[in-house]
Amino acid sequence: MHLKYAEFIYPSSWVGDQTLLYREVRKAELQRSLDPPPIGRSPSRPRNFSEPVAAFGPPGSSGELNVSVIVSPVPQDFTIEAFGGPKDVGEVVLRRIARTRKSPDINATLIDAALREDAENVKYYKLEFRVESPSFRRHNVAVCCARNGKLYTMNAQAPESAWESIQKEFAAMADSFSLVVDA
Repeated sequence: MHLKYAEFIYPSSWVGDQTLLYREVRKAELQRSLDPPPIGRSPSRPRNFSEPVAAFGPPGSSGELNVSVIVSPVPQDFTIEAFGGPKDVGEVVLRRIARTRKSPDINATLIDAALREDAENVKYYKLEFRVESPSFRRHNVAVCCARNGKLYTMNAQAPESAWESIQKEFAAMADSFSLVVDA
């Protein structure tokens, strides 16, 4: 069985993030270009973080309300269960968020953590958490799973002020997120 893609539902009025499309086009053009790079310009270095492969949000919005999927390389034998159960992984994610932001004013709170397993025995960890600072308050729902040397993370975020009106859509996105394999 080979992994084909990941899928999930999102609100029908949302649109794809065009920045990701333009970034991929630029990468492809640079890879196919026969021209040498401009003088004095160093070749771009690989980044030490994974960027979203897909992102969606309401048209014309600021990006505070969105859903994205990140695919990160991990060792072929990596299992998310090695870090413990969903609550354990949630605590690791929250510590990483606080460390990445490098601000003592960031407060991340795990609200819920759950496990779902599909017919292919892929374990999906669903995490609901809140991230607050003096400048923002966000509510997130994330789903993490690993297969064939890749860690898949779907993250939906909303300003805390919009949470009540969007929480059902976020639950539907998280519950629908799955890896699709061909037999």
